[in-house]
Amino acid sequence: MLKRFWLGLTQVTTVLVLIFFIFWTLKPQWLPSSAMQWLSSGKINAGTNNVSLKPSIAPSNMAGLSYHDAVKIALPSVVKVQAVRSMSDANSDAAMNEISEQAPPQNAEEQGSGVILDAQGYIVTNYHVIQNADKIQVYLNNGSKVPAVFVGADPDSDLAVLKIEAEGLVNITLGHDKDLQIGDVVLAIGNPFDVGQSVSMGIVSALHRNQLGISTFEDFIQTDAAINHGNSGGALVDSNGNLVGINTAIWVNNDKSTGVGFAIPASTMQEIAKSIIETGEYVRGYVGVSTQILTPVIAKQFNYSQPHGVIVSGLAPSAPAADAGLIVGDILMKLNDAIIKGGGQMKADIALLKPGSTALFTVFRKGQEMEVAVVVGKRPSTQMAK
Repeated sequence: MLKRFWLGLTQVTTVLVLIFFIFWTLKPQWLPSSAMQWLSSGKINAGTNNVSLKPSIAPSNMAGLSYHDAVKIALPSVVKVQAVRSMSDANSDAAMNEISEQAPPQNAEEQGSGVILDAQGYIVTNYHVIQNADKIQVYLNNGSKVPAVFVGADPDSDLAVLKIEAEGLVNITLGHDKDLQIGDVVLAIGNPFDVGQSVSMGIVSALHRNQLGISTFEDFIQTDAAINHGNSGGALVDSNGNLVGINTAIWVNNDKSTGVGFAIPASTMQEIAKSIIETGEYVRGYVGVSTQILTPVIAKQFNYSQPHGVIVSGLAPSAPAADAGLIVGDILMKLNDAIIKGGGQMKADIALLKPGSTALFTVFRKGQEMEVAVVVGKRPSTQMAK
């Protein structure tokens, strides 16, 4: 009987000790504080024998998941951009693009961020950071300050290119933003609130965000990585430190950040910046037509039965579309044999066409389909920086 009792007690003790060590290893916060203090001594006294329970301590660089290497690669390529403008100009420009019911207060001196594209000193930033600036200064990662020259801008995408003269510049490494997937880890690097260079982490929340009213042409990466005033023009990098976007805007509610940020894809930036560096501008196609959504009610009024298309709601005077014979009320069905699914998509497709080329529209007018050839023009430039 006594033997059976001790055998049972041994088995129970073994199970309890096993459970205890499972909790201590996986869920130490569930253990009583007294037990943790006991363990912190590193020993359990069992008669005259001491059994060490202290786990081995890993080196600091092995302590856990870290993006230190990615940050180390990208950090030297991200700069602070300071734009100084007259008070009259400052009162009309925003330091940070926002979707808000209340605009942020304006200052004569605006802070933003930028990204070094190459060792020659070309830097990309947001147009709204340097718009109408009388003087632009760039602060490098090493603390030095250098004057910047405005090269050119594309206000329709909110991008601008600057040029500085400095030695030892480290250019950013471009990533593959077209391979991004929702859930991928990204890091936002910039100079928020003028507190100094900072890094925040998040994930890709969504891709191809548009129709937000931030800029004329929109195809944003959405992220929950913290982006604040001063981050505009800074880098959004992947977990390897490669550039995947240029941080541009935040969504705010009642002047408070909602944790929703938007970045221009790096591939879009690269194409626009390359053109600005080579020619001083980025040229887009233009036909001068305004459209509205083709609702079922409107389609029925026009006896139009197709599930796609947009209706012409306006024409710019003397623009290519008007000169070619398009009229208000026309339903645009196709552009160069590609189905038109919406006005934003059509505008983006037209922008990719070269001025002087021909855009062939399939049009539904008064119950009949017809084709109208429009000679593509050059999209007019909006206000540029000084």
